[in-house]
Amino acid sequence: MTSTSPSVPVRQTADIWVDPACPWAWMTSRWVVEVEQVRDIDVRWHVMSLSVLNEGRDLPEEYRRLMDDSWAAVRVLTAAQELHGAAHVRPLYDALGTRRHPGQRRDTAAIIRESLDEAGLPASLAAYGDTDEMDGPLRASHAEAITLVGDDVGTPVVAVNGVGLFGPVMTPAPRGADAGRLWDGLALVTGVPGFYELKRTRTSGPVFD
Repeated sequence: MTSTSPSVPVRQTADIWVDPACPWAWMTSRWVVEVEQVRDIDVRWHVMSLSVLNEGRDLPEEYRRLMDDSWAAVRVLTAAQELHGAAHVRPLYDALGTRRHPGQRRDTAAIIRESLDEAGLPASLAAYGDTDEMDGPLRASHAEAITLVGDDVGTPVVAVNGVGLFGPVMTPAPRGADAGRLWDGLALVTGVPGFYELKRTRTSGPVFD
């Protein structure tokens, strides 16, 4: 927790941009959910798209199929936000991600239907996954994240009080006090003008609880 004096806490704002197709974004999102429990932060959830990010790039066929499949979920998430309000982004993302990542499912149409029901949203929103009607606001939300961090990274993007970084990328997601300490570190580095990057090679895939 940051403060202007030892006794006057200041709430921080966290913005997170996610694509339901990305397992690493899922791990980071679970960490942010933990941080909410141990730090005074206001979290705002946003949609970004790996499909938009990778448009025009030469991709391996398997990854290209993933990009083609991932359009539907981000379009439906965007429709939920645009038509029913930003408060619906997180519960719908949680429902989508739980099925796709810990659940290891790939039946996208069924995942979307079930997730809309779980989040208390109209089943009719699923139709937006098959059209480009929501691509304008989807691309605008994606561009907001890319403006903060550049287009040579992916999802997740996390911003602390308006200063964004790609990541943090981690596995498994830290819990409790460990989650809070990681947040404190991120808040510290984003407060340093000119800080850009920390990185090391990943040696483990995502570990889902």
